[in-house]
Amino acid sequence: MVKKILVSQPAPTSEKSPYFEIAEKLGVEFVFHPLIKVECLSAKEFRQQKVQILDHSAIVFNSRNAIDHFFTLCKEMRVTIPEDMKYFGLSESIALYIQKYVQYRKRKVFFGTTGKWPELVAVMAKHKAERYLVPLSDVHNDEVKQLLDAKKLKHTECVMYRTVSNGFPTEKASDFDMIVLFTPAGVQSLLTTFPAFEQGNVRLAAFGKATAKAIADAGLRLDLEAPSPKAPSMTGCLELYLEEENKKK
Repeated sequence: MVKKILVSQPAPTSEKSPYFEIAEKLGVEFVFHPLIKVECLSAKEFRQQKVQILDHSAIVFNSRNAIDHFFTLCKEMRVTIPEDMKYFGLSESIALYIQKYVQYRKRKVFFGTTGKWPELVAVMAKHKAERYLVPLSDVHNDEVKQLLDAKKLKHTECVMYRTVSNGFPTEKASDFDMIVLFTPAGVQSLLTTFPAFEQGNVRLAAFGKATAKAIADAGLRLDLEAPSPKAPSMTGCLELYLEEENKKK
């Protein structure tokens, strides 16, 4: 029977969250605690990459995290960004977030409309003279490099932030009937925190194929995978799963 569920995400800010509706409807308790967090590299760590920020004329951001950590490092290293620096965001919402740090001008802020790299790279290709700097997490693949190389764009990728374990709530993993994981890094954090973790009756739910694969690769049992043909969200899949469990009582 599933009564206590750990969701490895921050607690919802809205009282209308589907999690709260499920809790009331099906009599389960949700505990929210991200198993991973993102932290900025130190200036010393960044300098070891031998990347000169001011050798570039445009910065490419794939997330708000990238923006926050870029400007944090610039401040720590006392790097003054010139006013004519151009900025490219993976989506409009990311591009708009840049105005938290610089004055937003249409002539120097560009973004893709789909939130996908190929579409943004097509926009960047219209500015072939730029020298692009791409801040990334320590966990990334070569997709961006390959796309930019294909367009013969001058660019440098650098690591500015990393994903680390955020520990666990005060409870042990075995205190939960189910643990809901959203990233491969979350799976790794679970195993790092509890290296002798034995799944037993603890159900594991995964969002996305990469997370599901990480669970399988760790030799653990996957009890619920989202999205599914019946439900596109984790909460939708959870509700269906719990309703089926209740029928078994």
